Amino acid sequence: MKNSPKNNLSGKKRKQHKNNFNSNFYSKNTYTSKKNNRFSNNSANNQVKDNNSKDSDKKKVNFSSLKRTESNSNSSIKVSSNSQDFSQGFPNKKNFDDWIWGKHSVFETLISERAINRIWCTSEIFSSEKFYILLKDLKSKGVLIEEVSWNRLSQLTFGASHQGVALQLACSKTISLEKLIEFSRRNSANPIILALDGITDPHNVGAIIRSAEAFDCKGIIIPQRRSAGLTGTVAKVAAGALEHLPVSRVVNLNRALEKLKENGFLVIGLSGDGQLSISKFHEKNPLVVVVGAEDKGISLLTQKKCDFLLSIPLKGKTSSLNASVAAAISLFHLSSK
Repeated sequence: MKNSPKNNLSGKKRKQHKNNFNSNFYSKNTYTSKKNNRFSNNSANNQVKDNNSKDSDKKKVNFSSLKRTESNSNSSIKVSSNSQDFSQGFPNKKNFDDWIWGKHSVFETLISERAINRIWCTSEIFSSEKFYILLKDLKSKGVLIEEVSWNRLSQLTFGASHQGVALQLACSKTISLEKLIEFSRRNSANPIILALDGITDPHNVGAIIRSAEAFDCKGIIIPQRRSAGLTGTVAKVAAGALEHLPVSRVVNLNRALEKLKENGFLVIGLSGDGQLSISKFHEKNPLVVVVGAEDKGISLLTQKKCDFLLSIPLKGKTSSLNASVAAAISLFHLSSK
């Protein structure tokens, strides 16, 4: 009996301890479960974040790969365009529509008496029995003939099988200086002939020919060297005037001017340094008007051959005129007298 309360007390303590233990246990489990849930939530969130980051990485990778693809496509497009430009560069760089090369083709062209602007050949071709007389005759008529090396001719024809000779056709036939003088005298008492000195731009030459025909000029003199020939560009810019205006291509311009003087022509040079204004020139004679390049003007030797040096008075701040414009203004003044 004495031990019963002790036993009861101990039983209460045990029960209380048990309850405390259970409560602690459940609370502990609740904590751990919450912790586990939090951990699981965190892991889930992390997994979602990881998935999102992976997706974003994928997007980044796809975007970068897309950028690389675009850049590669752009570069490929650029290369293809360059290659296209390169392949199309040859006709743009040199138009071969009026070119002929090869021994047989060139020989047949020479004997057919077609209009020729220029001939390139090796020394072997020039001195050969087949070509020598033909080339010599053409050279005396003003056709520019150049002796070049085999490699140089290959460069000019871009590696074509030229066999040592090539030529460029002219858009119009030229006549001799004697025929030009005779033709001009036949059609006018005081004819005007235009002589070009060092004008190498075909656009300028074409524009001058167009103006010359419009103002009733009787002919054009073009030197063999230091001048654009009667190429397709010249004919195009001349806009049909080349068909109605005789052209003489001379070997030496100064000798041609001397011959014109012997036939009663006055030689007039257009120069910014000319002491006499063109508006004050009143001579009524057959005239030869010499027009020089706009950068260099008439050469000093040709100026000495001129009887008069005329200037076009300019009122603005511009110091000089384009060669074709100067030719047109001078022909307008001189033809109206």
